[in-house]
Amino acid sequence: MSEKYIEEMIQTRRALHKRPELGWTEFETMWHICSHLEQWGIPYVLGTKVINPAFVMGRNETEVKDAMERAKKHGVPEAFLEKTEGYTGAAAIIDTGRPGPVTAFRFDMDALPIRESDDCSHEPAKLGFASERAGIMHACGHDGHSAVGLTVAHWLWDHKDELCGQFKVLFQPAEEGVRGARPMSESGIVDDVDWLVGSHVGGNFHSGEVTVQDGGFLASTKFDITFTGLQSHAGNAPHKGHNALVAAACATMMIQGIPRHGDGDSRVAVGKLVAGEGRNIIAAHASMEMEVRGETQEVNDFMADNVEHIIEGVEKAYQVSAKVERVGESSTLVVCPKCIEKIEEAVQKVPGVKLMPRFHGAAGSEDCSWLIRKVASHGGQAAYFIFGCEHKGHHRPDFDIQDEKNLPVAFNVFVNFAKLVNGKN
Repeated sequence: MSEKYIEEMIQTRRALHKRPELGWTEFETMWHICSHLEQWGIPYVLGTKVINPAFVMGRNETEVKDAMERAKKHGVPEAFLEKTEGYTGAAAIIDTGRPGPVTAFRFDMDALPIRESDDCSHEPAKLGFASERAGIMHACGHDGHSAVGLTVAHWLWDHKDELCGQFKVLFQPAEEGVRGARPMSESGIVDDVDWLVGSHVGGNFHSGEVTVQDGGFLASTKFDITFTGLQSHAGNAPHKGHNALVAAACATMMIQGIPRHGDGDSRVAVGKLVAGEGRNIIAAHASMEMEVRGETQEVNDFMADNVEHIIEGVEKAYQVSAKVERVGESSTLVVCPKCIEKIEEAVQKVPGVKLMPRFHGAAGSEDCSWLIRKVASHGGQAAYFIFGCEHKGHHRPDFDIQDEKNLPVAFNVFVNFAKLVNGKN
């Protein structure tokens, strides 16, 4: 791997780290990516060519408009924003002009609503590329993923005379909350894909270690729930109110008590609860953000159905109204042995990298599962690998990766995979 690609990848990662954006609002990130694609002459598509609006979940139109205005103020051309049709997500299309398989690589772009650490021991703070946006940071490594994807696209374009077939480099929005992959998978962009590979940095693995996932993603459903009661004075007329805060608190406790399923692991978490108007007011409003997960789709559906049953009961018991909105969904991993073997072969060709035993951890969810499922459904092969780093925990204010050491590993795995399946015979 030439120094040119390494330097480019590190610069991209650090530039994206400084300007993090939440899911469905990644307009600055997209422009950074697409402006480079334009500079290199690489064709790309975006908007509804890569996102099917009918499958979009958890997207707030007001937040999208605000993000587009912010992006405009930070130099994103209005003409580009119009081309997005208000939807983030893009795909670089690299056609070698020779017959061969269609291979897709997927990279997510979004950040998290976390305030980044300003401790001097935190590398981004120390080196001056920490988040410029208060309360938002790349705390899961998606800035690194996007940087790898952009540099892989550049390499493929520069070396397309050595390859055959076609490549699609997918830049996916809104992985957090598992919202972006399903509408991308339903857009038609992967309908002709023969091979698809996704990846993630970190997990339980260290620098120089790579593993392929051979199962274990939990299916998941994300909910936003709002409760509306009736406001009244807590001192002289408490009987006239209907308390949304107490209803939400009761729902929280009941949700935590959903029976676990005997046919597989399950998870439930109420991650955010906001309620009330003031100390002496019967609360009229409460909102909850929560999720369930299951080792199988059936276990997840059991958990999700029980959430909705509980909310129905709470509405009646506390005389409040409730709105339950499903704002994200992921599925379990379809295992494609041929693709796993090809990735492992690609890993073994990277000097100094250790191929770890296949990983089957079931603790997390990943919406790349929808893209993998879609490719497998028409006979293609797809898989997902993890490349390690040294971190203190994902989704933390002090999360970091060692970009100069870790990102080249992922880059080389993708490049080697491309050579294996799309190399000229």
